[in-house]
Amino acid sequence: MLRKLFKVIGTLVLVVVVAAVAFFGVATATEFRPKATERLDLLGRATAGQPAAGEELTVLSFNIGYAGLGAGQDFFMDGGDMVRPPARSLVEANLDGIVQALRNNPADVYLLQEVDADSHRSYGIDQVTRIRDVLGGTAAYAANFKSMFTPYPWPPIGKVASGLVTVTGLDATQATRVSLPVPFKWPVRMFNLKRCLLVERVEMAGGKELVLVNLHLEAYEDGTGRAEQMARLVDLIQDEYASGNYVIAGGDFNQSLPGVDYPLVSDNWVPGVFDASVFAPGWTVANDPSAPTSRLNDAPWDGQNQLFGIDGFISSPNVEVRSVETLDLGFEFSDHNPVKLTALLKP
Repeated sequence: MLRKLFKVIGTLVLVVVVAAVAFFGVATATEFRPKATERLDLLGRATAGQPAAGEELTVLSFNIGYAGLGAGQDFFMDGGDMVRPPARSLVEANLDGIVQALRNNPADVYLLQEVDADSHRSYGIDQVTRIRDVLGGTAAYAANFKSMFTPYPWPPIGKVASGLVTVTGLDATQATRVSLPVPFKWPVRMFNLKRCLLVERVEMAGGKELVLVNLHLEAYEDGTGRAEQMARLVDLIQDEYASGNYVIAGGDFNQSLPGVDYPLVSDNWVPGVFDASVFAPGWTVANDPSAPTSRLNDAPWDGQNQLFGIDGFISSPNVEVRSVETLDLGFEFSDHNPVKLTALLKP
């Protein structure tokens, strides 16, 4: 009897081991391994032409939280329970609100983060196409989270295809995905984000270029990876300015930006601290400390969640910041609020 029991247990253990080996073998073979730089497709057509020195332009940055982190949602990585909203209709409602907010706040450039192309967590909705169709102009998509099947937590995240999207009516000539350092090791690396910069070039009247950098830096690690990513960003944008170009970088830094001081009411997740000293004189860090840009997802939004100011912009010395404003949407459709920059391209 015991011999039969041990045989059954041994068979079960063998099946589990073989299944695990097969799963990790397939996951390793299909792991998302982006190149250091990759040219991206520019979809659509420009509607506003070339900007010129002496003109103002507006740039809106918005981490849309894959339309799965509205006011009624929490998130397991922030101390909550949810992996995805319990119904597709909730994602659809969040996406409708996000799209309407973009319509209500027109800009020359939209820098969007956490936009899902085809993910289990957002019920397979193609948010990239939906947003591009509504805003018009040209759009570029850079994947930064691509996993055939992410096995944690339970129920699992499953398939993820998500990334950064830049949409503009300006005459963009090129879009490039620039890989950032990845702080995770195998096997965690296979199921985690491979972060990047989405660098878009716009030809200006007079021959110079406006370089737009869409970013979303590391969140859930000890800060080492985020520091390395920040260093890569600094090198890139300062090189572009040294070449005579105008540079605006914006997005989710996952760092408390200058002037932000929200009392710490939870330590489930704590942002890094932005170090403005890494920039040469003349560079501007543009953010609005008067209103929060994001909230902690340890519970659905009730006005008591931990608040952060981690979204904003960096501009080169030849760009004059005229204003920057956090558009307070009350975290109704995303765990972030959009931030809008108005800037002058100096003659």
